[in-house]
Amino acid sequence: MREVTLVGGGLSGALLALMLARRGVKVTVYERRADVRAEQIEEGRSINLALSVRGIHALNRVGLDAEVLARAIPMRGRYIHPVTGSCSLIPYGRTADEVIHSVGRRGLNVQLLDALAREKNATVHFQHRCTNYNLRTQTLTIRDEAAGREVGVEAPVVIGTDGAASAVRLALMQSTRMNYSQEYLDHGYKELTIPPAPDGTFRLEPNALHIWPRGGYMMIALPNLDRSFTCTLFLPHRGEPGFDQFPMPEAVTSFFTRTFPDAVPLIADLPGEFFRNPTGGLVTVRCSPWYSEGRVLLLGDAAHAIVPFFGQGMNCAFEDCEVLADLFDEHGGNWDEVFPRFFASRKPNTDAIAQLALDNFIEMRDTSADPHFALKRQLEHKLEERYPGQFVSKYGMVSFHRTPYRDALERGRVQDRILMDVCARANALAEIDIDAAFARLRAGA
Repeated sequence: MREVTLVGGGLSGALLALMLARRGVKVTVYERRADVRAEQIEEGRSINLALSVRGIHALNRVGLDAEVLARAIPMRGRYIHPVTGSCSLIPYGRTADEVIHSVGRRGLNVQLLDALAREKNATVHFQHRCTNYNLRTQTLTIRDEAAGREVGVEAPVVIGTDGAASAVRLALMQSTRMNYSQEYLDHGYKELTIPPAPDGTFRLEPNALHIWPRGGYMMIALPNLDRSFTCTLFLPHRGEPGFDQFPMPEAVTSFFTRTFPDAVPLIADLPGEFFRNPTGGLVTVRCSPWYSEGRVLLLGDAAHAIVPFFGQGMNCAFEDCEVLADLFDEHGGNWDEVFPRFFASRKPNTDAIAQLALDNFIEMRDTSADPHFALKRQLEHKLEERYPGQFVSKYGMVSFHRTPYRDALERGRVQDRILMDVCARANALAEIDIDAAFARLRAGA
């Protein structure tokens, strides 16, 4: 059982392969895409990633945290852009180290693959697409895209890290009693670019995640190392406004001028990028169970794809890798014991972060511009300062601590209800009795 086949060499696949190879497991990875180190990522499909404490902790386990953070940009908070009036920064955390980090998907994948290439126990085959997995014969069907032929590969232990459209998951669904659901948002997304200023500097505050909340839809922007920003417009697929309402470039320019006026001068090729870049979908995938005996397992998006609004998709998948590696150690590499324990440990937490991400979409697009929301964040920081170790905000539990997602969801719902009620009765932090607010939180009332 010291040989494992991974289907998918993206972020979670590369990290898991690295962890297992360093435990003496012979790992073979089949990745459908070309080597990202030689090929440019597809334009318009590269939603920036927000790296936080869970992902950093997992990277630390393989000694890559410092290297990755050296190429990341810290973001201290949400920079809110109203239609009119002045912008404002709502800090994520109370202290200087409570930040999230903007990282590029391609650059991070390169760093992981470079590290994996140095492992003698690991082999990666690029442009090798999994088209089927036969659970009975324990055989993968792999299509060599470069050679144009399919081959059968014996694979007694398979881990599917092949994303939301997982071929391994489809094979499991066809051969086992797996429950499965996928739920698309009515919204889609489209990427746009704010290039650097003529003098090579950032056109916006670089150490922030910029949000243009418009109630029902929004645009965000994350900084890049080349001093550009990747903007992502989240808009309904249909309706007013919706992606189907823009038949001509003039309609795009008119909509942005009305809705995101301060962004229009910053996006160099607004109509061109809008029509050139694809419109992506936003899906939540849930399934159960993720495994069949000790032979096959799903991990990361293949098991639990989530929408990107809490910045936890990658962090959650990296935490998957860490939990699986720890269980491997605990049970001496016995996959018959590891796989069911992994599922039992992670399923409640991945269901919770899926819900948290959906909830945070509403918060970002609808309530982040509400003055009472900004007051709530101030109150949360004050509570964390006055009651260290006794109060941690929902955002802090998810992004700055490794609190189980299920606990963060349950405790966070109580916090939100109580603190928003407190803030609805005040106009400034000085008007709030901090101790009384904490007493209500302790009582849960």
